[in-house]
Amino acid sequence: MKSQTQTNSVLEQHNELRTKCLVYTRVMGYHRPVESFNIGKKGEHKQRTHFNETKC
Repeated sequence: MKSQTQTNSVLEQHNELRTKCLVYTRVMGYHRPVESFNIGKKGEHKQRTHFNETKC
């Protein structure tokens, strides 16, 4: 858990530099921001396994 504590302290130190990041995902052939999803769709998005190119 030490690395988590270090991460939190770094984030707190640079909090004024942070900005909101919009995450888009492809749904039925077009891209939509995840923040516009309803509660069920957001939960489904969190459970997805994401493609990692470096493992291939």
